[in-house]
Amino acid sequence: MMTTKRPAWVWIIAITAVVFGVITIKSGGSVLFIDGEARRAAGNYVDFVLWFNFFAGFFYVITGIGIWLRKTWAPAAAISIAVLTLLIFATFGIHVFYGGEYEQRTVIAMSLRTGIWTAISLIISMPQRRTR
Repeated sequence: MMTTKRPAWVWIIAITAVVFGVITIKSGGSVLFIDGEARRAAGNYVDFVLWFNFFAGFFYVITGIGIWLRKTWAPAAAISIAVLTLLIFATFGIHVFYGGEYEQRTVIAMSLRTGIWTAISLIISMPQRRTR
């Protein structure tokens, strides 16, 4: 069996994506499905943002695995996550603009998600990254 040594950037990005996905699924699922401390602590969460992030967490994990396995579809998946996250963030901005309730941590979390997936997309989409 032939083994291929993965460059450090693959390790870092794949692990980041998977861990970020698992944390996203756990935190979102706790608010959505468990009526307890997590839901109370979430405060004025925005339903469509929470549901999007919960489902996106599964795609984070899948994309992280795709990055690890160096699948050809992984860059497109990462770009899709980044673009959809940005669209949800913009929609959230419209919600806030029209007086919708929200938590400041949602602004921070969506900024972080958008930034991380934009960075992942750019890094794994570089032509020299695809062949190494």
